Amino acid sequence: MRSSCVLLTALVALAAYYIYIPLPSSVSDPWKLMLLDATFRSAQQVSNLIHYLGLSHHLLALNFIIVSFGKKSAWSSPQVKVTDTDFDGVEVRVFEGSPKPEEPLKRSVVYIHGGGWALASAKIRYYDELCTAMAEELNAVIVSIEYRLVPKVYFPAQIHDVVRATKYFLQPEVLHKYSVDPGRIGISGDSAGGNLAAALGQQFTRDANLKNKLKVQALIYPVLQALDFNTPSYQQNVNTPILPRYVMVKYWVDYFKGNYDFVQAMIVNNHTSMDVEEAVALRARLNWTSLLPASITKDYKPVVQTTGNARILREIPQLLDARSAPLIADQEVLRHLPKTYILTCEHDVLRDDGIMYAKRLESAGVEVTLDHFEDGFHGCMIFTSWPTNFSVGIRTRNSYIKWLDQNL
Repeated sequence: MRSSCVLLTALVALAAYYIYIPLPSSVSDPWKLMLLDATFRSAQQVSNLIHYLGLSHHLLALNFIIVSFGKKSAWSSPQVKVTDTDFDGVEVRVFEGSPKPEEPLKRSVVYIHGGGWALASAKIRYYDELCTAMAEELNAVIVSIEYRLVPKVYFPAQIHDVVRATKYFLQPEVLHKYSVDPGRIGISGDSAGGNLAAALGQQFTRDANLKNKLKVQALIYPVLQALDFNTPSYQQNVNTPILPRYVMVKYWVDYFKGNYDFVQAMIVNNHTSMDVEEAVALRARLNWTSLLPASITKDYKPVVQTTGNARILREIPQLLDARSAPLIADQEVLRHLPKTYILTCEHDVLRDDGIMYAKRLESAGVEVTLDHFEDGFHGCMIFTSWPTNFSVGIRTRNSYIKWLDQNL
């Protein structure tokens, strides 16, 4: 009996040691976030073991775990009709709010899910619930794009998928089929999906053949640049769940089918050192010492290496391609973008990407709403139902949908 108690105590202590990580007191539901992070880390470790044994690529294994535990069929309700179909060969899940006699044409949002360009799905519960809520509360048509993922495809295939599906949807006959008002269409996405939405928006501003223009774009803690991994938010949240800096840099390398040997050098900005000419030319477009307010920059110092590893950009030039890093786009491109909503979270390495993009868009004459949550963490907006229901998740979702309701 005594030995059993000792063993149980040891196991509880080990579990507590594994789960506990120091978190700022201001973050939403810290113990629940620790448990969520521990669950995700465990899934990552299992997938890494599968990769090590040569059974599957670690991202395929990790996504299999995520989708297996969260996949949801296209289930309709009296309020929202849900169907799976494809738009020009790209899988989509369409959510249609109930028709109203006084409003024959609906507004619409094309939504792009997050997951580091490699994980998640439009068909998992988190995104299905988000898009269902949007369709019902906005009485709208939500098109959630099931774009192809790393490692089956790499940049720019994901962009091609979202562009192709969105262009198909914008055809007059397709909009008519879904009773969508061509003047009330927006694009949106979270994290890597926010990156793809921003890239989509920029590409559409240059497409003279598009008859229907986007009315708004809404970007949720978007990934927007790979030039500087030492912005204040990257330094402040270097180990914050659920997206530590090391993991974000690996997602970038995976997106371009790059070499993992470069990750540590990229973390200290060796890929964009002063002796790398391509990087120097773009540095002013995300000079955070001027783009961020003093309340954000605090005492953080820029990390700019004098000499670095020029081989990284030679092998992965996509790191400085505006299609992958919308924050570094020309000012002329930015000034043609539609009214924009950007949601950022304090406890997120990507916080400053969103704030800097808002500043650059405002300087280009675009109307921008920057919605910042002091207790938010990366990914929080999709965590609104038990057992992963966070108070900040509910508040961010409500704020996001409210803005769409008022501006779309």
